[in-house]
Amino acid sequence: MRKQKKVSESYVIMTELVLPNDTNTLHNLMGGKMMHWMDIVSAIAAQKHSNRIVVTASVDNVSFAESIKLGNVVTLEAKVTRAFSSSMEVHIVVYAEDIPSGKKVMSNQAFFTFVAVDQSGKAIDVPEAVPETEEEIRLYDGALRRRQLRLVLAGRMKPSEANELRSIFDLKEDQE
Repeated sequence: MRKQKKVSESYVIMTELVLPNDTNTLHNLMGGKMMHWMDIVSAIAAQKHSNRIVVTASVDNVSFAESIKLGNVVTLEAKVTRAFSSSMEVHIVVYAEDIPSGKKVMSNQAFFTFVAVDQSGKAIDVPEAVPETEEEIRLYDGALRRRQLRLVLAGRMKPSEANELRSIFDLKEDQE
């Protein structure tokens, strides 16, 4: 039987201050800097879950709902949603806070996928993720569909093999 770890054991929170060097000419946080921070926080969550070195395998759509301004405090929260054999999906939620005004908004969220590797870079098995809360269960339940969609989009799985996506795309058994 595969070792198990609670999803909550991978939870990471990271806080950053948006400084002038982090911004564009409109004094908004640069998207690349945000993605850099998201990669770091999610890698730490994957490492906590696997107790291994991890490498980024994929990044889902990262959308920017709210701009983040110079001087805002950015809080990034990440946790593993589900673990497969050697890969782990990590959900990241980003909040931007203007402390003087007391305004805090959710600005970004995304799913990153990491693979645990040994010292030579070979993929290695990871513990199963055990969800406990309603939100953890909801994210866990959707992870297989998101994984199959990633694999189909990357050309690593035929749409006809993506059983979890059949209801979304109305795929028939005999379609390729």
